[in-house]
Amino acid sequence: MSYKDTVFLPKTDFNMRGNLPQKEPETLTKWTNLYRQLRQQENGRKRFIINFGPPYANGHLHIGHALSYILKDIIAKTYQMKGFDCPMIVGWDCHGLPIEWKVEEEFRAAGRKKEDIPIIEFRDHCRKFAKKWLDIQREELKRLGIIADYDEPYSTMDFNTEGLIVEQLGHFLMDGSLYRGLRPVFWSVVEQTALADAEIEYQTITSPSIYVAFPVQDKPNLYAVIWTTTPWTLPANRAIAYNPELEYVTVTFQGKQYIIAKDCVKRFVEACQFDAGVQIDDLKADLSTFVCHHPLHDNGYTFNVPLLPAGHVTIDAGSGLVHTAPTHGEDDFELGKKFNLEMPDIIDDAGVYRANVPLFFGKHIFKVNPDILIALANNGVLLSEAKIEHSYPHSWRSKKPVIFRTTSQWFIDINNSGIRKKALAAIDQVNWFPKEGYNRIRSMLENRPDWCISRQRAWGTPITVFVHKITREILRDAKVHARIVEMVKQKGGDCWYTEPNSTFLGDNYNPDDYEKVKDVVDVWFDSGCVHEIVLRHRKGHIEKY
Repeated sequence: MSYKDTVFLPKTDFNMRGNLPQKEPETLTKWTNLYRQLRQQENGRKRFIINFGPPYANGHLHIGHALSYILKDIIAKTYQMKGFDCPMIVGWDCHGLPIEWKVEEEFRAAGRKKEDIPIIEFRDHCRKFAKKWLDIQREELKRLGIIADYDEPYSTMDFNTEGLIVEQLGHFLMDGSLYRGLRPVFWSVVEQTALADAEIEYQTITSPSIYVAFPVQDKPNLYAVIWTTTPWTLPANRAIAYNPELEYVTVTFQGKQYIIAKDCVKRFVEACQFDAGVQIDDLKADLSTFVCHHPLHDNGYTFNVPLLPAGHVTIDAGSGLVHTAPTHGEDDFELGKKFNLEMPDIIDDAGVYRANVPLFFGKHIFKVNPDILIALANNGVLLSEAKIEHSYPHSWRSKKPVIFRTTSQWFIDINNSGIRKKALAAIDQVNWFPKEGYNRIRSMLENRPDWCISRQRAWGTPITVFVHKITREILRDAKVHARIVEMVKQKGGDCWYTEPNSTFLGDNYNPDDYEKVKDVVDVWFDSGCVHEIVLRHRKGHIEKY
């Protein structure tokens, strides 16, 4: 008996074979052509646009792209079927470090250093690299079945788009919200640029864990003790922070007295392996009256190190006294500003100590820790040395550790510009799922510092600002800015590097009196201009809004 006669299967018109090499192109052609048909059905429908959110044009699509863009495609299709007109305008982020980093690698493989390559040649390579991957990603997006405008995508490196980005930057320039300031930022010594918070990921590393004694001036054998996991920042130390709300004591061992927060004594004594002969006494003196020598005082670090009150000092780790390097930490910087501390510039962009650093000039900060520990030990101020595993910020591209570095950067004042107020008002108009998300983003917006928009790179929309060479004043002239915008729209951002000052400044200013800013705009600013690019400056869209 043949069992096939007893099995009843549905009959379909499907082919017996999938024949995907032939079928998939046919299906995709039909699917992508559907976009134009849907646009022809508009008939006065209310428009619903979901921001595509441009991916970087620097490699093949991955599962993260699929998750993001398939979900957006589902939303767009849903609203189209609900009676809206839902164009999906695809676009690409074509500037920034991901692309520049890849191009640098190609040049290095060919034996060429970036600093030896003319900037226009380098930018041209970046543009070609981005164009190649934009085309590849466009075909890969089609294969995901996403219905979108693939014939007229937007790209942040299009000349007109670069002009629009410069135009948006000009709004902040003209209302005074764009300023240059000294602030601590995440700095990559590998990529030699400032990084945004969103470009940071955290990895576990092993660092030195040391207690260091700072000799108190005019009080023999009395020391203020700090704890740090970044010995390389000690050359930048200019103060010690203490918390007036904490209780401090002296720990006496072998004739020397060490100032420690009372709640940190047990941890400190164990780390330093002091024996049972330790004596602990309340500290009667006011810490604000103490001034210390630097622990490397005998090696050229001859400045004073005051003890300063600060609310950020805790007893969670260390000694209750915090080593303060104003150019290498957020709390350190704020304390330095408050008490007018020196802001020493001790490292160059690549993380190498400058000539103003005794003992360690020319050494790299990530290789110098052993030398610093030897110097501290030779001076008799290294009380304890161990290793500690902890979470530490890294660049999400180079995967290398980053540092806090106080540098001169360009910022947008998010209060004066109205950005904070508008953002807080906007989130009140959103239904949040889950509800906890509202509190999280509101807290982030309320406490966010000013936006650092400058990057010390070559590939990007230039920060088209003139600064007076003598007074250092920023030129805020609407006519000059308008000339810059039009030139960028015609020739692209390269014109900022190729055209002389006189092209933009006109007859009202001496071109020899001004210098161009060399930094480029953070790519997140590029992305933030998408609403202008898509909604207000595309054919068929501007009349809708």
